Amino acid sequence: MPRKPKRPCSYPGCPELTEGRYCEKHEKEMAREYNRNNRTYKYLYNTARWKRLRIQFLKEHPLCVECGKHGIIKAAEVVDHIIPHKGNKELFWDEENLQSLCKECHDRKTAKEDGRWGEKNKLYKY
Repeated sequence: MPRKPKRPCSYPGCPELTEGRYCEKHEKEMAREYNRNNRTYKYLYNTARWKRLRIQFLKEHPLCVECGKHGIIKAAEVVDHIIPHKGNKELFWDEENLQSLCKECHDRKTAKEDGRWGEKNKLYKY
């Protein structure tokens, strides 16, 4: 099957041709910039309290909620915030706002919510 022709990198002034949005050099730089500006609350995930809560939650809820809705039994690997907390500590620690997801479901949900696929705030579907 033929491939799309390469196009210029979207980084201002970069002449490199790429198959994606950015060339390899700028793709890493833009990902770092995105994480730095949009995840200022990342430190919460590195606390001992979160690590204990995560382990306990996965023990109590070992299966992926989203897969379960479709009749699929799959082990959960990630504890997800149902409503994105965006740094709100009260929402971050609220156990009623947590759900267990497999990595694929979590990545899909997070990408949709964060707008990484250009469809910010759209609900995701299988």
